[in-house]
Amino acid sequence: MATALERAQLLDKRLALGLSGGLDSMVLLDLLAHLRLQHPLRLTAIHINHGISPNAARWAQLCVTRCAGYAIQCTVVTADIVRTGGEGLEAAARAARYAVFMQQDVDAIVLAHHLDDQAETLMLQLLRGAGPRGLAAMPETRRLARESPVLLLRPLLEVARANLAAYARRRRLQWVDDESNASLDFDRNWLRHDVLPRIAMRFPAYRDTWLRASRNLADASELGDVLARIDAAEITAGEGLRVAKLLELGEVRARNVLRWFLDRNGVRPPSRDHLNEALRQLVAPRGDAQPLVELGPVSLRRHRGVVRLVEQTAPARRDWRAVWRGEPVLHLPEGMGALYFERTIGAGLSAARLSAGAVSVGLRAGGERMKPAHERPTRTLKNLLREAAVPAWQREQLPLLFCSDAPVWVPGIGHDCRFAAGPHEPGVLVSWQRGQVYTL
Repeated sequence: MATALERAQLLDKRLALGLSGGLDSMVLLDLLAHLRLQHPLRLTAIHINHGISPNAARWAQLCVTRCAGYAIQCTVVTADIVRTGGEGLEAAARAARYAVFMQQDVDAIVLAHHLDDQAETLMLQLLRGAGPRGLAAMPETRRLARESPVLLLRPLLEVARANLAAYARRRRLQWVDDESNASLDFDRNWLRHDVLPRIAMRFPAYRDTWLRASRNLADASELGDVLARIDAAEITAGEGLRVAKLLELGEVRARNVLRWFLDRNGVRPPSRDHLNEALRQLVAPRGDAQPLVELGPVSLRRHRGVVRLVEQTAPARRDWRAVWRGEPVLHLPEGMGALYFERTIGAGLSAARLSAGAVSVGLRAGGERMKPAHERPTRTLKNLLREAAVPAWQREQLPLLFCSDAPVWVPGIGHDCRFAAGPHEPGVLVSWQRGQVYTL
């Protein structure tokens, strides 16, 4: 175990042990408590009470008592389980635990997953049709979250549960048995009690064999990411992917780079079939098509030959209007953010022209026209937005500044030259801070 902490450079860091009270975590508590006598690591424990079992309070008290015996602080946190959509109880409880872990001020969270857990995870992922990343099962070390500096460490992944049980008996440790672990209603329990013992009868070394397989698949997953980064360097356009270059890659590499692109932006990639359908729509030959591939809170869209990831937002009501009365900041409805007005001289919109009419903010109704420059004719806003390369899905959600019902300023276009401030005239510079991110 010390080797795992040494590999992760954690022997002198702040560690928080996720302490359930079960045999595995109690063994890890004992091991870490003795390890800190040899190394300057700072150890605390955290017990998360989900409130599911009628014995939950007793488990929490045991964790606090056992930690006190080691002179280790144990924090008990009550975490409510919130199930969304078709999410199962196990997944919801896991999400609740990790939300608590994210709040800890430590260098690493240490968990007691072991070799048997790893084998069960590999089998579950296989039954779900996972790819190399899923079949790589649980890594020994990873970041707790994409942008988090906190590590998640599992130092017992190469140790069988039978060895942990023998250690616990030898050390006369106390632990709790979660009654839910006997329920075959849970997939993991069914595998543990019904399936894997049968496999062990014919293949007693299956745990070590599957560990080797998971490591091989982890290598394959990493190589896929390396190839995706190489391909992305060739096909990336700003924050998107060039459709023409995607086509040149071929189906397998295009699917690989699209999966990597989604993952890099914090979006869980869909199933293989869904990913194939997404590619089919996004690279369709019709240049004027506006494909939309919905992926929960975000969607994939194509604009000017580039695939972009766009946050799904509820469209604003078409008839809303906000009146500007000279304040420096005008907060907009429908979560659209705010407009900022900066007083200046000789730039922006003429303050005098604005004061001559009623100034308001609203959305396009259609047919609006603007004159962006004196030497250019009056143009429809539709054409100006298209020429400015504003994506179609954004054009109907832009806050326009009107003066006496004439559009005088539009994000991405600027102001109407007929309302421009003169060289020494008081003016107003307008800017928009979006309330929601449109392109990730």
